[in-house]
Amino acid sequence: MSKPVLMDFFAVWCGPCNLQTPELEKLKEMMGDAVEIKKIDVDDHLDLAQKYGIMVVPTLIIEKDGQVKERLEGVTPAETLRRLLEPLTD
Repeated sequence: MSKPVLMDFFAVWCGPCNLQTPELEKLKEMMGDAVEIKKIDVDDHLDLAQKYGIMVVPTLIIEKDGQVKERLEGVTPAETLRRLLEPLTD
């Protein structure tokens, strides 16, 4: 089984996106290599933004084995993300 992937769809000009980044850093400290975190700039990757139907930044998408398990819009605390991701690391 693969590890869960957390995709952070963001934009450089987005204020709330700048607030999400430290939360992702906290999450990385909590979970280490148990989860893969990918930051995706929607302005540079319009194809991925369209594929996932991104309408709001930040949007976080959690995938496991190629399937979307969770979709969160807006700033999400690290602890909330940990609670969502831990069951997917088994």
